[in-house]
Amino acid sequence: MTSGVPSSIRYLLLPVAILLMFSSCVSLKKVKYIQDMAAYQQGDSVFMKNEVSPDYRVKPGDNLYIDIKTLDAKNMNPFEGNQNMSYQNNSEMSVYLSSYLVSDSGYISMPVVGKIRVVGKSISEIKDDLRILVSDFFQMATVKVKLVNFKVSFLGEVSKPGTYFVYQERISIFQAISLAGDLSPYANRSRVRIIREKDNGSSVITVNLLKAGIMESPAYYLQPDDIIYVEPMKSKNYAFTAFPYALIFSTITTTLLILNFFK
Repeated sequence: MTSGVPSSIRYLLLPVAILLMFSSCVSLKKVKYIQDMAAYQQGDSVFMKNEVSPDYRVKPGDNLYIDIKTLDAKNMNPFEGNQNMSYQNNSEMSVYLSSYLVSDSGYISMPVVGKIRVVGKSISEIKDDLRILVSDFFQMATVKVKLVNFKVSFLGEVSKPGTYFVYQERISIFQAISLAGDLSPYANRSRVRIIREKDNGSSVITVNLLKAGIMESPAYYLQPDDIIYVEPMKSKNYAFTAFPYALIFSTITTTLLILNFFK
């Protein structure tokens, strides 16, 4: 019993199928993270010294969530109204609305203590300053300060591009990538660009996620408002644009129809 497709056509289809398969494949060498980890091997474990980036310095337009508590029941706490609003509805919008906006001149305005200059200071420095200020009014006061607008944005070859809020003091580039659902198979992991705002402009940092050295880079930990752009590999353009899939399939279909007709 013979097949309905002539042997000559089957021989034609085989190389075409192989060509299509390889044109859409991406080498494992191009998608595997941190490929040179063996160079950092120390016995049965690997040790990497993370380079901690400098503390983020507050700038105009930032939003600070400030929580002040006191055990002094004799005095009314003027900050309670602001705190209760966020506790009753713990959403991003409520926390944002109950936060303090850093003005263009670098100040926030708070009840009782008045205007406080915070621009150019780290979160820990602002916390220390507030602890000293409120100690004049309350006994055993505790102060909590958080940066509300800590967010990172992803563009390009990621599964879920977009802006993601960060609810921790710091986040590594790999943790941030996991928020975006990982990079796509056609992402150029050797040239990931981090666009970071500076006082007088923006800087572009290029990192290589294929090398373990990324964990010793100052760019390993992201900063608020960082934009991560992941450019595609050149092979993606070839696989999806340059390769004439439609023409090949059309030719094969037409050939089969003609052969069927004459048969």
